[in-house]
Amino acid sequence: MKTNRAKLERLVLAALFAALSCTATMVLQIPSPMSGYVNLGDCFVLLSGVLLGPVWGFLAAGTGSMMADLLSGYAHYAPGTFLIKGLMALAVCLIFRFLASKLPRSASYLIAAVPAELLMIAGYFAYACLLLGKGLAAAASIPGNIMQGIFGVVSSFLLLKVLERMKFIKTLLCPQSGYGRNGK
Repeated sequence: MKTNRAKLERLVLAALFAALSCTATMVLQIPSPMSGYVNLGDCFVLLSGVLLGPVWGFLAAGTGSMMADLLSGYAHYAPGTFLIKGLMALAVCLIFRFLASKLPRSASYLIAAVPAELLMIAGYFAYACLLLGKGLAAAASIPGNIMQGIFGVVSSFLLLKVLERMKFIKTLLCPQSGYGRNGK
């Protein structure tokens, strides 16, 4: 009975993070002169990976971000977004877990978030270049995606610091996330 409750709680948290990723992507959209827009979605993509663990984080980040594309008129990006944002959550989770026993939590998070955002930049370039047929013109989106990455790392780090101060945050964490392991 207890394991069913834990599974249900993880499912609900994953759905919450998917909804937050979708909403944060759609609510604040700052158009980029290159293409696309800068948004708060990556904040919740990164937090999904760290707080929910690899599987639930991947699914929450990918699904929520894909839904934002579908609802915002970027349906042609939806399949790529699902994979790219899901892999971002997976990457930040695995790198964070590796570093958390060696470094303070804050440093581990920041170091883990940067490669996840680099994955986003490379992933969208490859998707637009190869699958959408834009060729090297897809490179025009790189500066906007760099800004998106910086915005995602900073906003997620600040929100994570707020969440750490809340006493009930540890009860929300997926045991497989690895986040609660290192109290530094």
